[in-house]
Amino acid sequence: MDQPVSAPDPLPLPNRERALGIIATATLLALLYFGRDVLVPITLAVILSLLIAPLVRVLRRIGFGHILSVLAAVLVLGFSFAAVAGVIGSQLVHMAQSLPRYQQTIEYKLKTLNDVTVGKFNELTGQAGRFTNRRPAATRQPVALETPRTLQQSASAGPNSPIPVELHQPPPNPVQVIERVLGSIWVPIETAGIVLVVLVFVLLEHETLRDRFIRIAGGADIRLTTLAINDAGERLSRFFVSQFAVNLGLGVAVWIGLSLIGLPQPLLWAALAAVLRFVPYVGVWIAALCATLLAAAVDPGWMLALTTLGLFALVELIAGQLVEPQLYGHTTGLSPLSVVVAAIFWSWLWGPIGLIVSTPLTLCLLVAGRHIKALSLLDVLLGDTQALTMPERFYQRALSADSAELIASAREFLKRKSFAAYCDLVLIPALHLAGIDLLAGTISADQQAKLRNTMVAVIAAIGGESRRPPRRYRQSSVLDSSGVGRELRRQREQVSGRWQGPLVVPPGSVMICVGLGSKADEFAAELLVRILREQKMDARHLSLDDLPDAPPPNAADAVSIIYVVSAFPSEERGRSEATTEEMRRRFPHACIVAVFLPGMLLQPEPAIDSVRGADKSASSLGHAVQICLDMHRKPTEP
Repeated sequence: MDQPVSAPDPLPLPNRERALGIIATATLLALLYFGRDVLVPITLAVILSLLIAPLVRVLRRIGFGHILSVLAAVLVLGFSFAAVAGVIGSQLVHMAQSLPRYQQTIEYKLKTLNDVTVGKFNELTGQAGRFTNRRPAATRQPVALETPRTLQQSASAGPNSPIPVELHQPPPNPVQVIERVLGSIWVPIETAGIVLVVLVFVLLEHETLRDRFIRIAGGADIRLTTLAINDAGERLSRFFVSQFAVNLGLGVAVWIGLSLIGLPQPLLWAALAAVLRFVPYVGVWIAALCATLLAAAVDPGWMLALTTLGLFALVELIAGQLVEPQLYGHTTGLSPLSVVVAAIFWSWLWGPIGLIVSTPLTLCLLVAGRHIKALSLLDVLLGDTQALTMPERFYQRALSADSAELIASAREFLKRKSFAAYCDLVLIPALHLAGIDLLAGTISADQQAKLRNTMVAVIAAIGGESRRPPRRYRQSSVLDSSGVGRELRRQREQVSGRWQGPLVVPPGSVMICVGLGSKADEFAAELLVRILREQKMDARHLSLDDLPDAPPPNAADAVSIIYVVSAFPSEERGRSEATTEEMRRRFPHACIVAVFLPGMLLQPEPAIDSVRGADKSASSLGHAVQICLDMHRKPTEP
């Protein structure tokens, strides 16, 4: 008997989900492309509803009814667009009529540009051709001479050749002219009519549409859907109203400026600049280029063209860098690259209309990515927030041995906050990330060496007392097994000696930082020493191995504070009580502070306050420094 044919194994679940995602994406793109005749008017209507929604609310607050407020707002919007279109059209007609007057200037400018650019190039290529294409006279091709026969043929061809006849069509009648005009403007009029009708109904049923969308998309989590819709609506409405106000102000400024410098049709270029500025990044410069070309055609010199271009640059600089940050702070939430890519994508799908609406549509996708977990990838790809946290970014750059970038970013951070804050927020969490990978065995020896040397370079550059060690010593430190804390301590000992300072000091003037034994603890203790020294405190770093040899400075009375430091939760914290007791026995008059840092945890550990034998506790390096400052400030207070 024949063996039964077994059914093929189904696709694994991840592959099936990936295939379904690709199919869904392709289907969505096809719907957006082939359904653009329906989707574009609806999208424009929704966006315009967000633009005039504040006007509708103002009219309702004044006392107009809901329907009357919507109709009045739509009429105002329609008349505004008609007025702008009329101004642009009339100005274009006037400019077209005046262009023949500038023909001589245009021809002179084109000839000058041709002589400076193409003419020079042709002259250079001609000179090069004469040098490279020299051949002996014997090899040159003979020049064809006209024989009497050919002259006779050319002469006889004239009288006997037929005379071409040109047929002139009669001028079109008024009906044909009207048909041509309506045929050219019918599509924009049809689209505008559909947009206005949809806009009216969207405004009339605004609350109903919102409730229906929440019902469909919200499911069981109505709260999250409501939050997403409110966020998208407020963000888009604020963005559109603010951008409309900025563009209107920019158009008025351009109109006044061009009128003062004497450029013809200043209202045309002001209106174009205000409208085209809705196109991200390049819109206003398209208007500036057109106005500059007209200025070059009008003026025999180049001063008017340069002044026009400078006016556009000045107005755009003021609007983009001073006015917009005050209104909405550039906070569309989109990264600049995502805005450019979105403009290319939506213009490919929907043409010029897609270019104009690309920013609000992409902003809707960003809001959806921030509030819907399944779409969180959109927030990462489109948002302007950092994809990596500061500790993750430090750890990634340190694994790549990119110390120069880390030093530059650290110096930018230190312009705003303290070195202690940088250690608490960046260095210690990054060290904890490295410790996690080290325990998991996912970080190689070479990466450990890169991480160690990069952290040494960064701390030596920004942490003070950074005299560069000899080159031979720095190269050998790549292969040794000492941690970053020991390496940084060695650098300081080369400057200040084994005990990192003088042995004879005033009583109570020395602070000792002791790690609990791990390399991370030694690094955290060294960071605390450098932070305290930045505050003009005599802080010194000792390890547990240093204690049996000899006490630090001669008298125990010189030590006022002992910090027992732990970088992040680890097994070394189990010896904290024994270490604290040993410190108490050696320095009975010193204040012992347990500094247990949380590492990557958002909140400090609750067990910090229960360290036996410690007088005080701190959950950050900044808190530990503040304890020292408070203790040394008390004797001077009245």
